[in-house]
Amino acid sequence: MVTPGESSQPAHQPGPASTGSSRVAAQLEALPNLSMAELRAEWRRRFRSPAPSRLSRDLLMRGIAYKIQERAHGGLGRVTLRKLQALAEQLAASDGRWLDPYPSLKPGTRLVRSWGGETHTVLVVNEGFEYRGARFRSLSQIARTITRARWSGPRFFGLKRRSTPFVPSAEAAHG
Repeated sequence: MVTPGESSQPAHQPGPASTGSSRVAAQLEALPNLSMAELRAEWRRRFRSPAPSRLSRDLLMRGIAYKIQERAHGGLGRVTLRKLQALAEQLAASDGRWLDPYPSLKPGTRLVRSWGGETHTVLVVNEGFEYRGARFRSLSQIARTITRARWSGPRFFGLKRRSTPFVPSAEAAHG
């Protein structure tokens, strides 16, 4: 079994850059060659708890890769950890409606899609979307209007990509 090694540095302190980057790259490149049993053992070693039983190979590798990089380059800062904890508490206390489903879409953004030989343009506005002079609360409503079928609006407009499998690279080790 190829066992990705660890630095002796604490998780919150980056290790020496000269040895860290090549070691991290080698550890990341070794992950796809590990069996499921070896990945689960590596997860247990790095997280100090068993891997969730239904976790896919891809997610096991992603979690282990994060821990490898965290150990070598340092983890999240205290302020970031506090913000994430506060967000997690807000989410747990709510039904999730406060989350913005389109966080990267700013008012004024135009979404363009060709469908049925026509070009359709949607304008992002403060409280939703505008299409052909009408206001809509969701992209899915607009996609339904255009196609007359039930579509995921973000997928129809190319905002939601299909997931891709994890492929570690040496570039990931460099930040």
